[in-house]
Amino acid sequence: MRIRIIDAFTATPFAGNPAAVCLLDTPGWPAEGWMRRVAAEMNLSETAFAHPLDGDTEADWALRWFTPVVETNLCGHATLATAHALHVDRGAPGTVRFSSMSGVLVTHTRADGTITLDFPAAPVTERPAPEGLAEALGVKPDSTFGTGSLGDVVAVLPDEATVRGLTPDFAALAAQARRDGTRGVIVTAAAANSGAEYDFVSRFFVPDQGIPEDPVTGSAHTALAPYWAARLGRDETIGLQVSARTGLVRTRVLGDRVLLTGHAVTVVDGTLHATPNG
Repeated sequence: MRIRIIDAFTATPFAGNPAAVCLLDTPGWPAEGWMRRVAAEMNLSETAFAHPLDGDTEADWALRWFTPVVETNLCGHATLATAHALHVDRGAPGTVRFSSMSGVLVTHTRADGTITLDFPAAPVTERPAPEGLAEALGVKPDSTFGTGSLGDVVAVLPDEATVRGLTPDFAALAAQARRDGTRGVIVTAAAANSGAEYDFVSRFFVPDQGIPEDPVTGSAHTALAPYWAARLGRDETIGLQVSARTGLVRTRVLGDRVLLTGHAVTVVDGTLHATPNG
């Protein structure tokens, strides 16, 4: 069985966010335990599995995502990576509709290789900082927001340098997530330089799901895009996720939807010998 590792939200190998992508040849899912074991073996922030949907009027492929320890409801970079795999490896059309736990997600691939994800927006609502968040991050946020069903906390920090310099206590963040029933913490700040190619920076910490720091997170930008669009007074913004790998996410807010645009590049194309029936 073919499996690929694709770096998403970058055009440069070994940057962006790597996702494993496994395109299944037949309808239906293999055993969930097998998919979980593959994801644990790959040990990337996400492993995506997709199978074709024949005769479905709403979607072309079914899509699921797994971290090394849990199945997730929404993942941007692994969706982008899956669209890239279909476009490059199977000559899929420019538009692909995925049926997922977050509804039908639509991707558009252009001739220049850029891929746009059409995702539900996650409007933010100001809320008190969770108990212990400042201590876990090592800095007191200027403000904090909830993200509804996305399940994250957005912490707005004083400046870009503070976001870049964070060395959080991951054990404390994981304990807080379990206590509060949240997924992770998004930290963000405005770009330090008004002439930069990006408008804001972010980082994303998800230690309770086996991902201490996610390199570049599409789903987090479904909350960051509405927040920064409102703050900057325009629908289109560019986010730079300043993990060690870094990646750019171009965003556009359209009502209750967010368009996320980026590149992807395949870095590994190989064979998975431990097949479901092997």
